[in-house]
Amino acid sequence: MREPETKSDDGALALQALGWVLADDNRASRFLQLTGLDPQGLRAIAGTAALDDAVLSFLEAYQPDLIACAEAIGVAPARLARPQRPW
Repeated sequence: MREPETKSDDGALALQALGWVLADDNRASRFLQLTGLDPQGLRAIAGTAALDDAVLSFLEAYQPDLIACAEAIGVAPARLARPQRPW
């Protein structure tokens, strides 16, 4: 039986997703432009929930990337999509 997922699991998953995003120059450039980050800013927030949120939001905004990333890192796309918050 698999143990429940933890915040640590989520952080590791977001880190894998970030690696996938940054592996392609065009996609990495789009990520940096949309988040307003530069390489120095990216390093400054590495390992934080803010970066995890930025990566997952980026993937959620474009379903083909979300699906391709999920396939590349071996998880279900739903693992990369955060639950919708009721506003």
